[in-house]
Amino acid sequence: MSLPASADILSSLRQHFNDVVLPMWRTRGFNAGLGLPFEALDASGRQPMPVQRYRAMACARQIFVFSRASGGQAHAGALFDTLVRVFRNPQGGWYYSVDAQGKALDETQDLYTHAFIVLACAALFERTRRRDAHQLLLATVRDIEARFRDAAGRYIAACDTQGRALRGPEQNPVMHLTEAYLAAAGLVEPAWFAERLRGLANQVLELYVDARSHCVLEFGDGRHDNHIEPGHQFEWVALLDSAPEVFAGLELAAVLPRAAAWAEARGVAADTAGVCAALHPDGSIKDASQRIWAQTEYARYLGLAVSAAPPQRRAWQLQALQTRFLHDKGWHEVLGPQGEVLRADMPSTTPYHLWTGYVATS
Repeated sequence: MSLPASADILSSLRQHFNDVVLPMWRTRGFNAGLGLPFEALDASGRQPMPVQRYRAMACARQIFVFSRASGGQAHAGALFDTLVRVFRNPQGGWYYSVDAQGKALDETQDLYTHAFIVLACAALFERTRRRDAHQLLLATVRDIEARFRDAAGRYIAACDTQGRALRGPEQNPVMHLTEAYLAAAGLVEPAWFAERLRGLANQVLELYVDARSHCVLEFGDGRHDNHIEPGHQFEWVALLDSAPEVFAGLELAAVLPRAAAWAEARGVAADTAGVCAALHPDGSIKDASQRIWAQTEYARYLGLAVSAAPPQRRAWQLQALQTRFLHDKGWHEVLGPQGEVLRADMPSTTPYHLWTGYVATS
């Protein structure tokens, strides 16, 4: 059976994004009263799921997407105004979440959240040149550098409003901090951000890279539940590939392609191209569920020259993503190995993954 060319499948995926996904979050997925995206829509795409909270990270991801989308800058600007009004902690930093009425719910200072706010500010400033987005980007970076470094200089995942550590180092917040600092480096203080990015890369190599597989582990402290997420290996490769001049000569840049190949061989199903959620460090499957974000990161990875993927394999993977995960109402968030739907609601955070995985990919 012949496959359409990758370019044709990508065009179809992007059309679905523009015609189905984006309109959901301008209308049914948007709480106009609060000015915030709902956390998720139901499987039909018609109704928001019952509201328990709104997260700053989810709002920031939508700012990023709409800043980049054609004609989306006004909506991104309105979301940004709400982000500042609702989630900014007067004591500095950002609330993790607010309740259904928009009042502070979880005041945890969360590095993952702060990283996405930097990314959102960078995207909005790049497209609109709003001075307040530029100022808030720099203020949030100052918050990160002041609040999220331990005595050894390692970035921690979370602290309280007094700066006391709540969670130690974790690779996922550091990965998105890398993404955010890469975006910021293209706009402001490039030399400072380049220095920080090289330091981040060396910290990842020291704390998280497994000596046997070369994969980036989720935790760096020898935890019994430590594991490898194949999607994160693909994501790391794409991040470093986006700025080779920043990471030139660093060992992390040399080992990550090996990590991605190792994870691909053990974590991607040969018959469906489905990416499993997690592997044990020995390469056996820990969680066989397949999340759409990992499929989009695999698509991005296969599009990179470093992966050396044949065009036919990329086209097959994109078609599998399209036929297994997308539908005319939106998408399936999580599938089982046999294609059974394990999570049918659609989170407001997922359009960010669709954008980075195939909308912005050539």
